[in-house]
Amino acid sequence: MSKKIVLFSLQTFSDTGGIQKMTRTLSHSLHNICSRKHWDFKFVSLYDKDADLMDQYIPAGSFKGFARKKIRFMLQGVLFAEKPDVVILSHINLAAVGVLIKFFSPKTKIWLVAHGIEIWCPLSPLKRKLLEKSDKILCVSRFTLSQITNRHHLTTDKCEVLNNVLDPFMQLPADLVKPDYLLHRYGIKETDQVMLSLTRLSSFEQYKGHEKVIKAVAKLKEKYQNLKYILAGRYDELEEERIKQLALKYNIQDRVILTGFIDDKEISDHFLIADLFVLPSKKEGFGIVFIEALACGLPVICGNADGSVDAVRDGELGIAIDPDNEKELEHAIADYLDKPLTNAKRRDLQQECLTHFNERNYSKKIESMLSND
Repeated sequence: MSKKIVLFSLQTFSDTGGIQKMTRTLSHSLHNICSRKHWDFKFVSLYDKDADLMDQYIPAGSFKGFARKKIRFMLQGVLFAEKPDVVILSHINLAAVGVLIKFFSPKTKIWLVAHGIEIWCPLSPLKRKLLEKSDKILCVSRFTLSQITNRHHLTTDKCEVLNNVLDPFMQLPADLVKPDYLLHRYGIKETDQVMLSLTRLSSFEQYKGHEKVIKAVAKLKEKYQNLKYILAGRYDELEEERIKQLALKYNIQDRVILTGFIDDKEISDHFLIADLFVLPSKKEGFGIVFIEALACGLPVICGNADGSVDAVRDGELGIAIDPDNEKELEHAIADYLDKPLTNAKRRDLQQECLTHFNERNYSKKIESMLSND
């Protein structure tokens, strides 16, 4: 029997970030599933424009961007649209969409994607209503599932874990060697041991743990005299100044490299230039960056207090440490640095990651859920 599936998003193609990457992959999987099953699929975005579409994910005929025109979005995308069988909301900030659709079309199934801190916190009455009205909540990790069931008193039969996976269009390196142009850009020698963190650096989000990595570098600098720390990602002025002051305080300003924003085309190369990826965060819903690093053959140290443990498969693919235990972080870093990373180790790690976090498995699970709904 034919189905009509609609995916609603706040923003997917006009910005970059974990939720945007996840939604692109979800849209691609849904398009492929619906094409095979001869179902109808539409993707509607509030903030994106039509021209923002990356058509490798879905064709233009299946996408509508409303360019921040909220009234048109609600009228055309919600109230006057054909009644779909399943509506998937990529973020709880689309609560008004879900509640309105359920009001005008009670038979429509509402699925909500639950990422992380946006749904762990206290919620407005409208968002609580959406949780009540949702037929299925797709949690990106077991931690997110436990947080929303405990905090919002949801039954576990309404929630299902659907781990994020690698973007199907991520350019994975075939040759696992350090790119010369980045070595030159950052003044890194072939003999240097390089740690990398890649994350948004915001003075308003003090939970990523990069300041603890800076402290670890200061403690380890005598033993590992060629140790460098690349701290990559967009930052605001306050956070830039805080990081520079920390590096100065510990006298490691020559070892800490702030890169600023990294274009998607260079992300894989930044994983290649490093010997270890470290981000002892405490509030990751899942942490797509961890599986991206692993897919480039880069070992990972993450925190064990959030959804990151799903990304490293409970220690199978990386080490999850107590993010508040600085000694544990130092020991974990030292253990990796004492065992030089070889191309063979990189290749094995890459293959293990691709085995678990691929779009094929992801799509099969989504198709099964849609077929049974």
